[in-house]
Amino acid sequence: MKIAIIGAGQVGGTLGRAWAAAGHEIVFGVRDPAGNRVASVVATTAGRARAAGVAEAAAGAEVVVLATPWPATESAVREAGDLSGKVLIDCTNPLADDLSVLLVGRTSSGAELVATWAPEARVVKAFNTTGFENMADPDFHGRPATMLIAGDDEAAKAIACGLARDVGFDPVVAGPLTMARLLEPIALLWINLALFRGHGTRVTFQLDRKA
Repeated sequence: MKIAIIGAGQVGGTLGRAWAAAGHEIVFGVRDPAGNRVASVVATTAGRARAAGVAEAAAGAEVVVLATPWPATESAVREAGDLSGKVLIDCTNPLADDLSVLLVGRTSSGAELVATWAPEARVVKAFNTTGFENMADPDFHGRPATMLIAGDDEAAKAIACGLARDVGFDPVVAGPLTMARLLEPIALLWINLALFRGHGTRVTFQLDRKA
């Protein structure tokens, strides 16, 4: 697939490398496509990715992935332009600067706000409940980490599930986009366990199933 990743930080770069290795066409959409930061990320993809401006990257993509810090997310969506019909995967979490609380929750979610900013896009919440280290290596003792996915469009969720498998996750559909109200607090719980409770970033959640 043609995938535009808006943002080339730790999450965007890790996902981009994994999807490029799986054979997808990757474009990192950034404000400075000639900058050293994105160039260093592109250099790790063995020539399978490139950088472009945000609008250019989004225009040529089937799937657009938001991998931005929360304060930059709305402007990134606006800058991406017309996202009508595109699968828009929201990896963000509406976190306070100190990572202690969510700025949106209970009766809404960051993903639902994204859907209001891009009302014609097919918004899916995914890749937000764990850290980039686990995206680089989702294998835990021979079992894949779980990736929870939420959205209102069934075909878009199926695409997100396929991309999760390409990275190495076990995708689990949690329900409609309103379930992002639960997925984003799971991200906050992961951050608390990983960063503030001494478990480290190589901790994950797995949905177990009894036969």
